[in-house]
This record gives sequence, C-alpha cells and structure tokens, in this order.
Amino acid sequence: MRYWFVIACLTLLCSGCAAIPEMREKPIFHNPFPQLARVAVIPFNNQSDIPTLDMDDVTLAYYGELQTIRGFEVVPIGVTMRAMQASGNNGTDIEQLRALGKMLGVDAIVVGSVTDYSPYYPKRMTLAVNWYATNPGFHPIPPGYGLPWGTADEEFIPESHLWEAEFALARAQLETQTPVQPDFGETPEKNARVDSDGLPPDWPDPSGFIPDAPKANRPMMMAQDSPIISQIRSYSENDSDFTERAEQYYFFLDDARNGGWQGFLDRSNDFIRFCCYSHITEMLSLRGGAGESQLAIRWGESR
Repeated sequence: MRYWFVIACLTLLCSGCAAIPEMREKPIFHNPFPQLARVAVIPFNNQSDIPTLDMDDVTLAYYGELQTIRGFEVVPIGVTMRAMQASGNNGTDIEQLRALGKMLGVDAIVVGSVTDYSPYYPKRMTLAVNWYATNPGFHPIPPGYGLPWGTADEEFIPESHLWEAEFALARAQLETQTPVQPDFGETPEKNARVDSDGLPPDWPDPSGFIPDAPKANRPMMMAQDSPIISQIRSYSENDSDFTERAEQYYFFLDDARNGGWQGFLDRSNDFIRFCCYSHITEMLSLRGGAGESQLAIRWGESR
C-alpha cells in the first residue's frame, strides 16, 4: 500500500499543475434599483492635469462595464451624444440633465469626471461619478441602503461597508445640527421642534438603511436636486487590494493576449476599463447589489 501511495503521489507531481484545478470565486453583481433600470451616460470630464487623456475611452469604458451588469439598460453613447447635439443640451445643470433624461426616456443620467490620472507606473486614476434621477421625487440612496441589516447575514457585511454606512449616517445626522443664522428677533430655541425622544423630527436613524414597506397610497412628491448616488474613488496600480481584484477580474476574461493580469494593467485602455468596473461594482455592493459569488473551476490546458 505504501508503494502504491508513493507511485500515486509521483504521478500527480509529474503531471504538473494540470492535475490540480484552479478554483476562484466569481463575484456576481446586479442592479438593486428597479426604479433606475434605464440609464444614459454623458461624456466624462477631464479635471486631471493630463490633457492627453482620451475621455471618449473613459466614457465608453464606464458605459461598457455598466451595460454588463444585470438589470441595467444603458443608452448607447452615440445616441446620447446625438440627442445632446440636436437639442443643444450640454447637461450643465440639473434642469438640463432632467430635460435630457426625458428626451432619452431614461430613469437616470450619469455624470462623471476624472480628477486625477497618471499613465505611468504605478498608474493611478480617481473617478468622481454622480447619478441624477430624471424624476425629482427620487431621493439620495446612501451607502449601506439595502444591505441585510437585522438579519442573519448582517455578520457577513464587509467592514469597509459598515464604516461607509456609519460615516454617511453620521454626516446626515450632523447636517441637522449645523448652526443657522436666525431671522431678526428669533432665536434657535424659539423655533426648536423635537420628537418624543428629544431629537429633531428630521433626525436620520439607522432605519433609513432598510427599504420601506409598500404603501397603500402613493406618497406626496418632495422634489430635490441632489444626485441620488455620488461616489469618488482612487485606484493605484501599486495597491495590493487593487491588484488582487485585477487578477481575479482577468481570470474570468479569457483574454488570449500574453502578459497575464500584469500585462492587462499595463495597457492603459484595460487599466481604465478595470477602474470603471471597480467603481461601478463598489457602488452597487455598498447598496445591496452584490449577489452570491459563483465557484469557478478551471483545469490546466493539458486537461
């Protein structure tokens, strides 16, 4: 028995890596906002100090990665640009963005900028993206909204998500405490209003992270002009977390070009594409758009 065991081990070693499959978990993302199913992306702005950065590449990369997410229908960039040119609408303010949204028949308009970029190693990029709803009655969706709070899965919420959700909640709470200049003859105490807990009636609490139950009657519209989703992220080629995600992303690409995931990041277009993918998936994951990952098993070429 000992003899045959040694023979079996030698056979596995001689066969190389082909005898041992490589297993990876493929992250799955989806659109958690049924009210934002149809989206248009307008050309991104270049606010970096690299004037040669091709913003068409950035816009198309964001559009392409968003289109791959289940649940989103993204209007082709060419259609959006022709509509903007024909109407003279440049999307410079919220009124123009909503008018463009109605013209295109979309639920939201994506406005993005590159605020920092370096094409040399280590490459880096900072993306600032805002989503504006065509319907003024749609209100901001904060980080943490839609996550499994109060369930058995709450313990699996990533620590980074917890921090962002708590930080967003703290900012919203502090906005109710920002000092205001009273009108003549008035004092803050004169107009003070509190609820039964001694807090302002508009005090945000953690229950805002959990979607409300359906209502029998439609609520009254409370129009607002802020972006419903706002996110800024910086990515660098020498960040270990970033390169680890890039290796995983490349594994599922089936890219026939040589160079592996390192060569993938060395190509500027692919680097920009992966930054857009990271930005979109982080935005969705923070708001309940991450599904259960799928286990993928891949054998070596000789198998």
